[in-house]
Amino acid sequence: MTASSLNFPRYGDKQNSPFFEEYLTSLLEERDRVGLTAMIRQIDALMITVEPGHSVPYVGELCLMTPYEYLVTLESESHNTHILRIDMNSPDILVREVKNPTTQGIFRSLNEVYPIGAHKPNSRYMGEVFRVTNLHEVVELQKSRDVRFFNQEQIRKLELPGNMAVVKPSPYTHNIVGYWERPEQSIRVYALGLSCIRDDVQRAYLEAKETRAKLGLDPLLLPIDHLATRIYSQNREASILEYLTLTSYYYWGSYDIASQNSSTNVTKSVHYENELESPAKVFTAANHPYFVNHLLKLPSPTEQFVRNFGPRLHHLAVAVNDGETQGKTNIDYVVDTLRECGKDFLLDVIGSQEEGLKQIFSSASEYSSLIVEYVQRFGDFQGFFTKDNVAELTHAAGVEESLRALQAEAAA
Repeated sequence: MTASSLNFPRYGDKQNSPFFEEYLTSLLEERDRVGLTAMIRQIDALMITVEPGHSVPYVGELCLMTPYEYLVTLESESHNTHILRIDMNSPDILVREVKNPTTQGIFRSLNEVYPIGAHKPNSRYMGEVFRVTNLHEVVELQKSRDVRFFNQEQIRKLELPGNMAVVKPSPYTHNIVGYWERPEQSIRVYALGLSCIRDDVQRAYLEAKETRAKLGLDPLLLPIDHLATRIYSQNREASILEYLTLTSYYYWGSYDIASQNSSTNVTKSVHYENELESPAKVFTAANHPYFVNHLLKLPSPTEQFVRNFGPRLHHLAVAVNDGETQGKTNIDYVVDTLRECGKDFLLDVIGSQEEGLKQIFSSASEYSSLIVEYVQRFGDFQGFFTKDNVAELTHAAGVEESLRALQAEAAA
């Protein structure tokens, strides 16, 4: 029996509009009533597209910085899709590489209208795929709520797995949501292209895996804790409500990060209390649109990011096992070790054991533009973050993105 989507405690201090509160209740009550909440389960896969030639080093990077392992490559006419997996209890990552740099399509067009996004037009996080118990019924119910899907011919041309139903990109986040039907005990199999183990991908993976093991990172790195999308200020409430319409997530709450002129808004799975089985989805938005900043005299790193890159995923957060290694908290050990391997971070580890958690952002990947966050929670700490930590992380990311914007302008 699925718990009511409205029976979870609310956290945070961000004030929502009467519209948001009214439709939050109405949408979740209706979602529960028609059975969508029960039928839509966990996130089974995350989809990322990169530029030609970038997928092999990106697989190596992910397999060093996270617990992911290379499984197989699916080759289709215009894409290679590398499947990365930890186990069947956490989502796969599908790293898609466009073979031809001039390939046009809807996902490329979402990048091309933004000044920095256009520099890597094929590079973007696409969205999540949810396991459902009855694909036909979920799709029909969502269509009755005016949710729009790619048709099968469009799925074929986009070279997405044929056993998925895929919602068209959100006008608010530019991400997609996919559904596929899979019995919980069945293995994940993607209906796409020809399957092979690529020698170059395997070499990059094994080198990263050997380094990870040699450095002692394997027992410290856990699956993905959350996914954080940045959106325009005016789309904060619509983005949250839309995601709750498309998934079986609930609204955990929102915190106002006034010093960075932004808010952090968290949704979590109704079915999976442990985020490592189905990552939380976080939405970060500026409190005010860019055109009032000259009056407010406040920083606006979130709005600046969206104006430069477009609405998109900003980072994926990897959980770090609680504990210590060689006299350091595990997160400090992980970061210090990766720094010695040449990986860059935007700041030092912030937070403390006394506060309940520590966090840090890596520099953005040159292959996917995504940041990796590491987060370690201590003891019985139940919170998702602390406001001071989020403010520091937001500021650090904003400084890097400002520099990248200047570099992009200079190169234009």
